[in-house]
Amino acid sequence: MITLGVLISGSGTNLQAILDRIADRSLDARIGVVVSNRPDVKGLDRAGAAGVPAEVIDHRGFADRASFETALVARLRAAGVELVVLAGFDRLVTQVLLAAFPGRIINIHPALLPAFKGLHAQRQAVEYGVRVAGATVHFVDADVDHGPIILQAAVPVDQEDTPETLTARILAVEHQIYPAAIQLFAEGRLTVEGRHVRISGTRPPLPPPLVRRA
Repeated sequence: MITLGVLISGSGTNLQAILDRIADRSLDARIGVVVSNRPDVKGLDRAGAAGVPAEVIDHRGFADRASFETALVARLRAAGVELVVLAGFDRLVTQVLLAAFPGRIINIHPALLPAFKGLHAQRQAVEYGVRVAGATVHFVDADVDHGPIILQAAVPVDQEDTPETLTARILAVEHQIYPAAIQLFAEGRLTVEGRHVRISGTRPPLPPPLVRRA
């Protein structure tokens, strides 16, 4: 069983998906600590309801990113964290965190990387007029939304879609592939070779094949 440290900044829907998979025993993990860089967010309530240790380390109380991450690393290490899971964490990661957990930080992004990096990926997709969008789970490196890809899932983009409706559709697949990627890591089935992530054995079930709606 692997110990997770989940970093959040908001509502924590992906945190909830992870908690649900732990509860139904389809994810062989435990959460050592949930840390939010913002106070009074719903994700902290979700952690509390599940009986998971949670606390706030407010980035605004630190002089710079490095000092903030130094405090963050200390808390994650104290909780015995083996894999750092970014779940709606709105801070750019620096070498302080990367060096403390090399190859052990993952993120989920609401786009099919390398398309639509950065903020507001769903709005970018709608405005660009793409027919297919989706979500990507990837290892975190020093560049934004750049690290080696673990899993992806696609969703259709309808002509009537708004950023809000597309966000809801993408979230549904995020909640499937994020726990699946964590389970692969927990089972030791991921090997990074350059930009490629090799998955040993049978891949986990993913969302149904992409079907265009009328």
